[in-house]
Amino acid sequence: MSTAKAMPAEFTHTKPELKDYIFTSESVSEGHPDKICDRISDSILDLFLNEDPYSRVACETLVTTDTVVLAGEVRGPESITKDKMEQAAREAIKDIGYEQEGFHWNTTNVQVLLHKQSVDIAQGVDEGTGVDTNEGAGDQGIMFGYACRETDALMPAAIHYSHEILRGLADARKNGDLKGKIEPDAKSQVTLEYRDDKPVRATSVVVSTQHAEGLSQDDVRAMVMPYIERVLPEGFMPPEEEIYINPTGRFVIGGPVGDAGLTGRKIIVDTYGGAAPHGGGAFSGKDPTKVDRSAAYIARYLAKNVVAAGYAEGCTIQLAYAIGVSKPLGVYVNTHGTGKAPEAAIIKALTSLVDLSPRGIREHLQMNKPIYAPSAAYGHFGRKPTAEGHFSWEKTDLVTDLQRILG
Repeated sequence: MSTAKAMPAEFTHTKPELKDYIFTSESVSEGHPDKICDRISDSILDLFLNEDPYSRVACETLVTTDTVVLAGEVRGPESITKDKMEQAAREAIKDIGYEQEGFHWNTTNVQVLLHKQSVDIAQGVDEGTGVDTNEGAGDQGIMFGYACRETDALMPAAIHYSHEILRGLADARKNGDLKGKIEPDAKSQVTLEYRDDKPVRATSVVVSTQHAEGLSQDDVRAMVMPYIERVLPEGFMPPEEEIYINPTGRFVIGGPVGDAGLTGRKIIVDTYGGAAPHGGGAFSGKDPTKVDRSAAYIARYLAKNVVAAGYAEGCTIQLAYAIGVSKPLGVYVNTHGTGKAPEAAIIKALTSLVDLSPRGIREHLQMNKPIYAPSAAYGHFGRKPTAEGHFSWEKTDLVTDLQRILG
């Protein structure tokens, strides 16, 4: 197991190496065209894993006006027909809430162009085949995990608040006061002021939400404001003039009618809102042999446990893999000057507790389950684990062991 040397300070964190600064993150709703694609791709993945937990899936989705296209490669039960995949796509669109002219769950054209997984990729991943006969990584790459004490979810505050504003609006759109008034497509952005490296207030908030015909900008503002107020902590609300709601004045045409969407185009929204590095790989539509997803999840899990155990205020972890190779090529930990234990000791403790091979990650987090569709919007991290296995990477069950090892 190799340990990467410490990188120069300017490369260790994407947030400014300052104590006082302004930082911004954005989120997009489940009805944003790119997020529709992520949701459909993860619904196809869950469809396969539900019938065979060892299915291989790499599903990409494109949406535009009245059209959904599924492409990529799969290896799984023959019982998963094109008709079943089409139905899964329609159900995802229906759950999001699209029943609009130009994009309706029941009438949109769904094209299923998925094909079988390449045997050259399969032999590098399958145990007992390839050069490394252990189960290898499904691709090369670098993956990052991050955690910090800015919120109870141990997530950076700006992205966490951005997600929560949109999630509240979505719940109200589906079940509450905003039903029939706002539509699925929406974006948010929160800018925070930091003093002594801690968030103290929001300097501005932006929310753009698709809405029903006939509503004015003032109408939409009045509907949206309570969902901002209930998310931001006491004392964090920005001045009235720095709250921008539908700043263009009108947002009736939205979703795939207004813009095309693709799987994997919101990777910063999916992770830490720019507050931590990103390896570049997208998550949705990929089974857990793809380390773009599984290793990013285990890196978050490890970083979160380090912070939850009290060994850092903030922690970044990088993992590196090669296709067909079972061991990680590098493990890097940075506690950003807040560590209560040496980083080398933290690496040694983490790698003694968790097998970081692709198979080890999958088994530790119990990832061969149909658990992925809920992760497709409002962030893959900072969510609550469920009894069904959703968000298992958010558990903090290493805390006691880390404290025992590190003292």
